[in-house]
Amino acid sequence: MPTDVVMPQMGESITEGTIAKWLKKVGDSVAEDEPLLEISTDKVDAEIPAPVAGILSEIKFSEGETVEVNTVIAVIGGEMAAEAKPAAKAATAAAAAPAQPAQAPQAAPLPEPEPSRRIRSSPLVRRIARENNLDLNRVPGTGTAGRITKEDILAYLKAYGPGGAAQAPQAAAPLGELVPMTRMRAIIAERMVESKRIAPHVHSIYKIDMTRIVRLRARMREQFEKRHGVKLTYMPFIAAAAVQALERYPIVNASLEGTSIHYHANINLGIAVALEWGLIVPVIRQAEQRRFVDLARMIADLAGRARAKKLQPDETGGSTFTLTNSGVFGDEFGTPIINQPESAILAIGALKKEPVVLTDAEGNDTIAIRSMQHYCMGFDHRLIDGADAGKFLSDFKKTLENWDREIG
Repeated sequence: MPTDVVMPQMGESITEGTIAKWLKKVGDSVAEDEPLLEISTDKVDAEIPAPVAGILSEIKFSEGETVEVNTVIAVIGGEMAAEAKPAAKAATAAAAAPAQPAQAPQAAPLPEPEPSRRIRSSPLVRRIARENNLDLNRVPGTGTAGRITKEDILAYLKAYGPGGAAQAPQAAAPLGELVPMTRMRAIIAERMVESKRIAPHVHSIYKIDMTRIVRLRARMREQFEKRHGVKLTYMPFIAAAAVQALERYPIVNASLEGTSIHYHANINLGIAVALEWGLIVPVIRQAEQRRFVDLARMIADLAGRARAKKLQPDETGGSTFTLTNSGVFGDEFGTPIINQPESAILAIGALKKEPVVLTDAEGNDTIAIRSMQHYCMGFDHRLIDGADAGKFLSDFKKTLENWDREIG
């Protein structure tokens, strides 16, 4: 009996999704829960599993199309039509083609460039091309509308090596190309503009001495990983300190609803994760009830599954406070935009060693090398006063600089 595959609702406020990639083609057999396609929404990019085992008999929408939730997008187990629908043909070709570049023999002649071809590619593909002095006109594209995928360029480099016909480095990047935004990028842009429009942003920056935590982590990281099966990073320390401060200053965890203040019953901690194709904020729900080791595990798990497109619908959205780690790219500090409808967001700067003046109990000053880190909180001044932000950050700073909690 045929089974319909529908566009799932990936969150309460989601009304549509974009088909990013079909992982199977018409006529393929699929196992129950085997990944069938990838979709993109304004909340999450995710792989969608097959609801049943059987033969994929029909694909109703091709890659790049945006479809309302609960719309039938494919059929498993039905009779295959004698004439495949245009959408099915396009999706089948896109799904089948990626294997072709990898089959090119090592000794094959170098493909001739196609100077008149309009090149479609991602920033990642263009960077790989620049680094390998490669003219993208030579690379066959198997993505939608001939788009060059990461797999295409890597297969080409494996077959022919870098450089090709020794094009000038600037020829590798098709400057001046007009590329439409992805669905996720467009939604991010819309939300950032909206947040700046409705919320008067104020930013407060604190520099925190992380030396105590740096030393504790160095001493405990191997033991922690062996005992709990997860790497000990700095993020669970930061998350635990933020949760403790949010419990003491609930206004920072609140939201503005009309002319009323909604004090949330729980702390739903958002952890911003940078992806190749955008930014996503998976959520640790009821973070105030989590032990340190639980925070460590959940942060690692959510970040890993976000990058692998394995997040579930209820794991994004609904956060009440967000942490964003721009310091991983070397930033001293960032001035973050609030993740609506939250009222505050905390950006983490790079961890660096610096000379610091230390004063002892008798007032004597010495200079020492310490591990220092900037933290910048952006907050909605309609709801949070500078004094509230200062109290929150002072408490957060004190917890990190005088860490005395068990980490498990």
